[in-house]
Amino acid sequence: MALIDSIIGVTGQWISNTNPAATLAQPVEWLKKTGGYAAVNRIIGLSIPFAPRNRFSVEEVRPGYVRARIQLKGNKNHFGSLYAGAYFLVAEIPGGVLTLFDLGPAYTPILKEMTLQFLQPANTDVTVEFSLSPENVTAIRADADATGRAKFTLEGELRDMHGNHVATSIAHYRVRKKGFQTAA
Repeated sequence: MALIDSIIGVTGQWISNTNPAATLAQPVEWLKKTGGYAAVNRIIGLSIPFAPRNRFSVEEVRPGYVRARIQLKGNKNHFGSLYAGAYFLVAEIPGGVLTLFDLGPAYTPILKEMTLQFLQPANTDVTVEFSLSPENVTAIRADADATGRAKFTLEGELRDMHGNHVATSIAHYRVRKKGFQTAA
């Protein structure tokens, strides 16, 4: 795990120094941005092979923010809309991404509970965005450093490619500090 932790740490530093608004008009910045996102998706694929097989991808990540997508292709249910498990996948993994890249590899994210409220079928790809304020990140880190663990909740609006709000997710995470020792 030391190698993957190092890769996560380096990738986190890389993406925190990229410009998420970079376009092809700034080719070096655009390459840094897209290369960073490709590295994030590769790390996810190595850690959770189920994710890329089901066409999950992180589209944007920066300090305190992540946007992810799940493709409809390959994830249709029996009546042609997005399968319920695909909603869960796109709503769950970004919490881990935020944790790993905002807190660093010394903190392990664990999903404790998640609910999904389905509002309407999605007949396109679906995206979700999550954010944590700098104050929330600081509080999570401080709690985990002091007690070995911290809790946080992420609520997301899952949207289809037309901007329709198709589902709402509420995910309760726990973060564990690796190597934490209680004071004797």
